[in-house]
Parts: sequence; structure tokens; C-alpha cells
Amino acid sequence: VQLQAFGGGLVQAGGSLRLSCAASGRTISSLVMGWFRQAPGKEREFVAVISWSGATTYYSESVKGRFTVSRDNAKNTMYLQMNSLKPEDTAVFYCAASSNGGVMTSIRTRASPGNYNYWGQGTLVTVSS
Repeated sequence: VQLQAFGGGLVQAGGSLRLSCAASGRTISSLVMGWFRQAPGKEREFVAVISWSGATTYYSESVKGRFTVSRDNAKNTMYLQMNSLKPEDTAVFYCAASSNGGVMTSIRTRASPGNYNYWGQGTLVTVSS
């Protein structure tokens, strides 16, 4: 499956953005989907994950309550609604997918980039203060 993330841009602190991750090549309906981000000089970090049905979601503590992950399997697309953005949210955001349903079972597994076997190219989010 090929993933393409888009929707990034420049926004003021307190603003909102909605990222999309469009998939092609196969249906995502059986895949766990996630968002990661990487700030300059830092390691890639987990942001959010959503189960194949969309019924279960998990978030990192830094975005909980501000970001919402969702998916539309009919459109083969995942979304990340980001509200109350902060300058520290500035990063390249990547979407990812895993064919291993077990990736949802623990914080360690869902937060590890190595457990995702498909990646998009990233979209830059810049939050100005």
C-alpha cells in the first residue's frame, strides 16, 4: 500500500489543521493506521493510532485532548484533526500503517515505528508563536 500525507502548513498558535493520509494500492480496512511526527533534531515520535474499524484510538500524552484521529475506510483515508496547536507541535507528520493487529495491544508496540510496515512521505506542520 502507498500512503500519502497532506494538509500541513503554517498556522498560528491556538489554530487548527486537518491532516489527511490517502492510501492506494490496497484497501486499508484491515490495517491499523497511525500518525507519527519528527521535529528537527529529534527522533520520530508516536502521535496517535486507530484500529482497523476506527473503534479504538490511542494518543500520546502531549496531544491527548487536542488531536483526534479518524478514518474513512470507504475513502481509503485517515485523518488527524489538530486543534489548539502549540509551537512545540512543529514537526514533519508521517502517516503509517501496520498489518499486525497486535500493534494496538500495548503502549510500547503502538508507539514503536518499527511495528509499522507502510509509511507516507510526511507533511510539514509549522506552528508560529
